[in-house]
Amino acid sequence: MKNQIALISIAALSLFTSGCYAQKSPEDLAPASVEVPEGMQTAVLGAGCFWCVEVFYEKLDGVHEVVSGYAGGTKENPKYREVAMGKTSHAEVVQVIYDPKSITYQELIDFFWTTHDATRSDGVWPDFGSQYRSILLYQNELEQDAILASRKAYEASSGQAVATEIKALDTFYPAETYHQDYAEKNPNDRYVRGVLQPKLKKLGLD
Repeated sequence: MKNQIALISIAALSLFTSGCYAQKSPEDLAPASVEVPEGMQTAVLGAGCFWCVEVFYEKLDGVHEVVSGYAGGTKENPKYREVAMGKTSHAEVVQVIYDPKSITYQELIDFFWTTHDATRSDGVWPDFGSQYRSILLYQNELEQDAILASRKAYEASSGQAVATEIKALDTFYPAETYHQDYAEKNPNDRYVRGVLQPKLKKLGLD
């Protein structure tokens, strides 16, 4: 019980001390504009707080850009406040824009399993709730096949069954502009320093 209280406290602290609810300009609150250059492809996935996942994937060779956003639910044009409070069925996700000549979709998914504990269906430490669930969203049969093959290989090698939700992508909604490159813009944020940086070190990406 004490551990559960501690985790809830950490999540609440990160949410309310990170500046997410500070006053923002109309430009900051507008959804980010996303352009996918010719020849590039996209992958949409979620593994907890999108600030973290964005940075993880930006570290990979062949990744052009990573955009934080929302997907996996049914509500149109979701906003951060309602997603973060669990008032939608969406999850925090990222759209990875990558060069398929430099990195494959399969490699992006293989990396996905290493970034978090995919055996839990209730979120990714220290953020719990359906909005932080582990999720992979495929855009065609080839992506679906790659996900299933990668999952099978990971489960065989790790000896663990993953709880990641796997479903077809309906719509990717870019998050508000102030969420994009959040860690880069806010290196002294408590969440960035206390959660993201240790995760990067564990992954050998610091």
